[in-house]
Amino acid sequence: MKDIKLIAYDFDGVMTDNHVYVDENGKESVKVNRGDGLGVGLIKKLGIEQVIISTEVNNVVEMRAKKLDIPVIHGVKDKRIILIKYCEERGIELKDAMFIGNDLNDLEAIEAAGVGGAPADAEPEILKAARWISAKKGGDGVIRELARVLFELRSM
Repeated sequence: MKDIKLIAYDFDGVMTDNHVYVDENGKESVKVNRGDGLGVGLIKKLGIEQVIISTEVNNVVEMRAKKLDIPVIHGVKDKRIILIKYCEERGIELKDAMFIGNDLNDLEAIEAAGVGGAPADAEPEILKAARWISAKKGGDGVIRELARVLFELRSM
């Protein structure tokens, strides 16, 4: 993890608690952790690129990415292929990429990345495949914890 150059995040279940609120008009909203926003900023200071790769096509994901000032690719059917292409476009080797996800549609991207990561409440198959598992559940500060870990590793 010390040499990571890119972190790709799934959105639902990593940046959120995997719940969605739907009002009577069909408008969706989610709860995010402000500490994760701080974590994204701290990781930027380390010079690590970050991107959200999400299956959902949802304005909520786009607005959160905009607020965090990181790119988002959503409406993705195969996260592994997108991760590979994203790395190729930036000249980053897969071994230097981390993918953090929580559910089965993240598994192939986690396995393709140099480091797979997961929140504590990820599905069992994800926990088994991940090299880094947060002590936090999705939406409870996974990214903030990762920032702390990366700062500690890079100060060694």
